[in-house]
Order: sequence, then C-alpha cells, then structure tokens
Amino acid sequence: MERPSIYEYAGGDAAFLALATAHHERCLADPVLEHPFSHGVSPDHVRRLADYWAEVFGGPPVYSNAYGGQPAMLAVHACQEGSDDIGVEFGARFLDCFTRAADDAGLPSDPEFRSALEAYMHWAVQDVVSYFPVGSQVPTEAPVPRWSWDGPVPA
Repeated sequence: MERPSIYEYAGGDAAFLALATAHHERCLADPVLEHPFSHGVSPDHVRRLADYWAEVFGGPPVYSNAYGGQPAMLAVHACQEGSDDIGVEFGARFLDCFTRAADDAGLPSDPEFRSALEAYMHWAVQDVVSYFPVGSQVPTEAPVPRWSWDGPVPA
C-alpha cells in the first residue's frame, strides 16, 4: 500500500486551515513576529497560508493557480526594512510558533510526521529569511516547493 502524502496524513485542507489559523494567532501574539502584520495583510492571509502549506505537502496547486506561486510568496516577505536585526531571531520564533501551532491545530503527533513538518519549516525559514535584506531579488519563476516524508521533492 502506498503511503499517503503529508497533506493527506495531516487531514487535508481542513487540517492546513487549522494549522494556518493557529500559526497566525501565535504570530500575532509574539512581539517580534507581529511586526510585519502591523503594516496590514491581505484579508484572506490565513486561507492563502493554508493553501500554500497544503500545496507544499502534496495538496492541490491552489496557491500556485490562484495567488502566483513561489515568486508571489517570496515577494511578500522580501526586502524587509531593518531585517539585519531580526533575521535570526525571526526565524527561530517563526519555527517555534509553527511547532506549537501544529499542537494547537490537533495535527497528528506521530514523530515521523512532526519531523517532516519541522524539517520543511526549518528549510523554508532559511529560504525566506535569505530574501529579507533590502535589495534582494526575488525569482520571477519558481515552483512552490514540494515536501514529502523524505524531504524535498525534486521539481
């Protein structure tokens, strides 16, 4: 029997919406992570985040089709004024909020599942933070990364 995708194992769209909702709430409660939100966000930010993570973990390409894929996600986070001061701390706090949000959302506690989620987020945080410095160039074409139980899936 073939192993389900991480998306399927987590519980599909509903699970990723619960994860994005819990993560967003944790970010807003964090004194470092809430700063980017003080400039305003899309009213459907949580839905977009859920669609993005769902796609990463094997779900349908909703984020790519509706919101512009990886270049659009990176553009939202790129060129952050004052990023030299917050990059490392931001990444660690974001990862901690993500891990705790998985608990809040009631995602499976299976260690292999949690390890795959955390490995992706560790990689993703490093990738996004690399575009923080003002003047960073975001690629105009790049697929949303895909992540499996064994790590990144080659494009």
